[in-house]
Amino acid sequence: MLDNLATSLADTLEGIPVLSLLIIIPLIGALAAFFFGKKSAKLAKSIALAFSFVALVLSALVLIAYYGSSNGGFMFSENYVWVEQLGINYNLAIDGLSLPMVFLSTLLVFLATLFSWDVSEKTRTYMSLMLVLEVGVLGVFMSLDYFLFYIFWEIVLIPMFFLISIWGGPNKSYASIKFLIYTHVASLVMLLGIFALYFTAAGDLGYYTFDMAQIASVSGSLESGMRTLIFAALFFGFIVKMPMVPFHTWLPDAHVQAPTAGSVLLAGILLKMGAYGIIRVCLPIFPVDVSYEIFGVVINWQMILAAIGVVSMVYGAFACLAQTDLKKMVAYSSISHMGIVMLGIATLSELGIAAAIFQMFAHGIIAAVLFMVCGMFQHKAGTREIPLLGGLVTKMPIVSVIMMFSFMASLGLPGLAGFVAEFSVFTATFDWLGTNYWYWIIIPLMTVALTAAYYLWAMQRTIFGELTTKIRTDNIRDAHWFEVAPIVVLLLLIVLLGVWPSALMDVITPTLPFLSIPGVI
Repeated sequence: MLDNLATSLADTLEGIPVLSLLIIIPLIGALAAFFFGKKSAKLAKSIALAFSFVALVLSALVLIAYYGSSNGGFMFSENYVWVEQLGINYNLAIDGLSLPMVFLSTLLVFLATLFSWDVSEKTRTYMSLMLVLEVGVLGVFMSLDYFLFYIFWEIVLIPMFFLISIWGGPNKSYASIKFLIYTHVASLVMLLGIFALYFTAAGDLGYYTFDMAQIASVSGSLESGMRTLIFAALFFGFIVKMPMVPFHTWLPDAHVQAPTAGSVLLAGILLKMGAYGIIRVCLPIFPVDVSYEIFGVVINWQMILAAIGVVSMVYGAFACLAQTDLKKMVAYSSISHMGIVMLGIATLSELGIAAAIFQMFAHGIIAAVLFMVCGMFQHKAGTREIPLLGGLVTKMPIVSVIMMFSFMASLGLPGLAGFVAEFSVFTATFDWLGTNYWYWIIIPLMTVALTAAYYLWAMQRTIFGELTTKIRTDNIRDAHWFEVAPIVVLLLLIVLLGVWPSALMDVITPTLPFLSIPGVI
């Protein structure tokens, strides 16, 4: 039945520029919310919610059509000449790597908009910026032209900067500037790598182009030193965005100061752009499982990827144990969980890369719930400081249940989405290490125990025990409907992917042969 529905949908959508519509719809929504939202804040919210819902429905239709009608390659591709003299094309397409990220983006923007129903300060600007951010991330996940990819990559920085700097906490100026400097400098380094690819590939192709596939077809002929430098530039741009240790320090500050919806989109979508870039750009072009010599130093990028992933996992987990701010703890947990993604990528195996993509999606929906929980504690209790809280289950039973569920999902409880992703990554890592070096897996496995420790400790001090007397509790109220509704959707999806992981894996795995990653397929 699903196959018939998918085939019917694919036939219906054929010839319709659905990918362009996914970008145009939130863009029109942003303009409509900003200009028509002058009349009332409620109208601005309604417009943003309506347009984000339309984008979500369209992405869901594309997902269903792809699910049963594709062999794993690109679908719904759109390719138009933009600047012929420079080899710039408007080139969009989706496959099993980009489609989960596209659906995740539209889902989280819609739910974050609903969750922000109580925003009253500069509402039309707030809603418009979230939709502009959606335009940027969707463009990144669908672009197959480096020039277009970079434009959308930079677009994302603007709305997030203003979301933090206008609606953020007491240190919002510092956090927003730090976010902009780190991510923009990394983007400029990435741009140098893109131009290096552009000019060096032209020598073999005989013409200039920013097309990812055409550049990848001749990348193997690059001199090893140049190849290493280009890989380093691109890789640096991506790991700062993820972010990986030691380029992670912008993230906790940005999360702590950002409004709740900003944190949801930052953790749920923006961090995934970095991991997506590594899989989409770095791996198909550069064989990272071989050694290069540059400036007399032998470099094996596969081991470097694995080391960065493990260090980020362990460091993020230990940092969580030291936090007193609930939101900062969740921010550091994101660094640890994105380290799992990096470790999966480093295995260069079908299972490892598929698990990394699954973890990107799973962490996106779980982190969204975690930051919504942090936001509710801030709004209702007036603080996120764990030592000031305690016994709040009697005052906020719904929020407390959601907190327990999301913490269990994030620590990898079997039956939930996080477990599937983490178990698959560790399995792929064990296979990669082999029987002679299997014991090295003990280091990343430490994070499982550490994650359970900081989550259980935080829960015990926040919602259990005697009701706190350090803050006023007589005016604390439980969650509102517009807070519970988006969380319920995410929790159901977490359970669904935990008990039926093939629903997502069947979209991801057929695409792996088409990624043409050296050493994998």
